Amino acid sequence: MNEPADTKGPTAPAALDERFAALATPLIADACVRLGEPLRAAPAGILPVLPGRRIAGRALPVRHYGSVDVFLEAYTRAALGDVLVIDNEGRRDEACVGDLAVLEAGTAGIAAVVVWGLHRDTPDLLEIGLPVFSYGAHAPGPVRLDPRGPEALSSARVGEHTVGADDVVFADDDGVLFVAADRAEAVLETAEEIFRTERNQARLIRAGRTLRDQTRFDLYLERRAQDPAYTFRRHLRATGGAIEE
Repeated sequence: MNEPADTKGPTAPAALDERFAALATPLIADACVRLGEPLRAAPAGILPVLPGRRIAGRALPVRHYGSVDVFLEAYTRAALGDVLVIDNEGRRDEACVGDLAVLEAGTAGIAAVVVWGLHRDTPDLLEIGLPVFSYGAHAPGPVRLDPRGPEALSSARVGEHTVGADDVVFADDDGVLFVAADRAEAVLETAEEIFRTERNQARLIRAGRTLRDQTRFDLYLERRAQDPAYTFRRHLRATGGAIEE
């Protein structure tokens, strides 16, 4: 029987998903930059099989060695709302996850699957509806069986980043980001602040006030002429804009 989701800490798993539903990964990325948090993004090209979903949950890391048994073992440790993060070394010669593994993930309460690699059984995954993020589809499955390492269930590599159970996953149509769980609350708060600023800027543009006017771009050009080291990002921080971070 699965353990109930741990609600300790400032932001419980359910609250993560609810708050991220109004945001997006670009806002999370900008918030990380503003706060000086490590910007840990999955490699470009890891995208959803089924677009239009925003997912946030704690990472359930696993490393694939050629057999599905490691996924089944990971499911015994899953909590409701976890995001399975699969390290398949970014391989393009095999698909490491398909319909049965994803169906089983749903029975364990897993909210989504992120693969550093490829998937298969695309029509079935679309029907199942559980969000899967990967480099894309490939028909062949693994024909190898490599020795299993001691970190099989403790961490996963995704590109240049290592993801553990102490991380939170944010994923949508723009890609996948990883944030330390103990910093998720601060990142979400900053992302919400940036979102409010950007929505107000968009409203003003539609009302006829250009972004150049809002950001006092003429003043920026004047100051840059006086001081070539004066950056637009520094100017935005002084004027309260949020088009860059």
